[in-house]
Amino acid sequence: MFLSRSDVYPLDQMIDVAAGRTRADTVLKNATVVNVFTGELIEGNLAIHAGYIAGIGDYVGKKVIDVKGKYVTASFIDGHVHVESSMVMPVQYARAVVPHGTGSVVADPHEIANVLGIEGILYMSKSMRGGPLDFYIMIPSCVPATDLETNGVALDFLDIKPLMTEHYVLGLAEAMNYPGVVYRDPAILEKIRIALEQNKRIDGHAPGLSGQELNAYVAARISSEHECTTLEEAKEKLSVGMHIHIREGSTAKDLEALAGLIGPHTAPYCSFVTDDRNTLDLIKKGHIDSMVRQAIEYGVDPVLAIKVATLSTAEHYNMQYRGAIIPGYVADVVVLDSLEKVNVEMVFKQGELVAKKGKLLFEWGEQELPRLRRSVNINWLEPNDFEIQARGSHMNVIGVRPNQLITDHLIEEVKKRDGLAVPDLDRDLVKIAVIERHNATEPHSIGFVKGTGLKEGAMVSSIAHDSHNIVAIATNDRDLIEAAIQIVRMQGGIAIANKGKIKASLPLPIAGLMSDQPIEIVSKQIEKLKTEAAKLGTVLDEPFMAMSFLSLPVIPKLKITDLGLVDVEKFQLVDLFEVEK
Repeated sequence: MFLSRSDVYPLDQMIDVAAGRTRADTVLKNATVVNVFTGELIEGNLAIHAGYIAGIGDYVGKKVIDVKGKYVTASFIDGHVHVESSMVMPVQYARAVVPHGTGSVVADPHEIANVLGIEGILYMSKSMRGGPLDFYIMIPSCVPATDLETNGVALDFLDIKPLMTEHYVLGLAEAMNYPGVVYRDPAILEKIRIALEQNKRIDGHAPGLSGQELNAYVAARISSEHECTTLEEAKEKLSVGMHIHIREGSTAKDLEALAGLIGPHTAPYCSFVTDDRNTLDLIKKGHIDSMVRQAIEYGVDPVLAIKVATLSTAEHYNMQYRGAIIPGYVADVVVLDSLEKVNVEMVFKQGELVAKKGKLLFEWGEQELPRLRRSVNINWLEPNDFEIQARGSHMNVIGVRPNQLITDHLIEEVKKRDGLAVPDLDRDLVKIAVIERHNATEPHSIGFVKGTGLKEGAMVSSIAHDSHNIVAIATNDRDLIEAAIQIVRMQGGIAIANKGKIKASLPLPIAGLMSDQPIEIVSKQIEKLKTEAAKLGTVLDEPFMAMSFLSLPVIPKLKITDLGLVDVEKFQLVDLFEVEK
């Protein structure tokens, strides 16, 4: 139905339609077009032909849609997203975001790559085709992210090299091994060279990096950053030429802090990204449209906010002829009710109406996808596996920060019972554990976390960035083991246990990351999980996504993997009871 990137541009037809000599296929009559090049609002009839914009003026068409003065802009673009974090397949993801005006996403499939490698990347690529959402791909650069955890597969530069020539591949995804870049680790530098040889972008991931080390990182021609959490950090990285991805996910929410970065000079070098946003948030809050709306509420000029959501991202990634309403560009078009509320009323994909007033009008045919191998395999669990012999009076504890991926490295007094270190609910200290789930090997680790609010039961998930082992937060070992066994039964997912019984669960059988069910079913299951999590006492808005990032050993300060606690700033494992005075 839709044009492919190999289709020949109808040059003669477009010239004739743009010149007014031939009728357009479709005309959006009485449009107020947002011009992101000049900042102007242009009134007229918008002519669309053969899937492209012909022009704005006194045009007539075979089909006429009167938009009655409403605002017309290019479709929105998400500059950095992990589709797997929505917990649904790409088709279901598209069903959620297209009615919100999203026309393209730049997807990094490193979640499934850490589980299934090239098999997973190709699976995602194939499942992304054929609908009204353009999926561009950045090839994962760090699989695994570090050697401080166990993952399902390792990808070297020879694995990713053939993919880098594909037309839908825009470059190399977030180079999260920033110490490896700065200190010239050959493994990451070889991958960077492959992207540079193809003249493609390299995304960054370097939270807190500054000064000369930042210069060294950017000297590797890494061109973007989505981990800025303060305006000061964003300004420094912008000053050395990095394109700033302003993030507003389900857990990491940086838009309020970074909205002040957007101005006439800086807007071309900013994009809106969701990074990780779950299905429930996509349905209830929206997608990039919600970020445009928020930015305007924080004082950003509406036209600049729209520019950040469209042209700025398209130009950064060299998406040719996208991101604006001008002659010759692809007719991915959104009709908005106003420039303040930014409610999406109509969505056009290459000139075809695909969504109206929040309802998707497009239907997919049957997809034939390859069968994936079993990916949840754990070692046999014994009742005493999660007991911790106390060795000292104090311990290293992970401190949760609300709405941030960064954690604190706390030193807390050990509560003891019969020689064991145990949770202390009065001080909000509960157990956190990671169980290796790829190869059914021995490794699992146990620590403590503060700031979850959990008062009883256990929450367990096979979503645990980036290697996606099984992560658990628990007040007692019985519920921890019960929920972990449920994860194996489902071949991946999220489970809540209390008093020895499963209270709620969500099966995620596709690599332990995604459901094979429609988005409506998944969203209801997530709501049930959140309700049960609240009953356990958690104070986290997004408890499962927050939990999943506590095992990410490339975001400071203290994290946990299946191999143990990780001091991210020192990039090394630390013993639970060996505390620094």
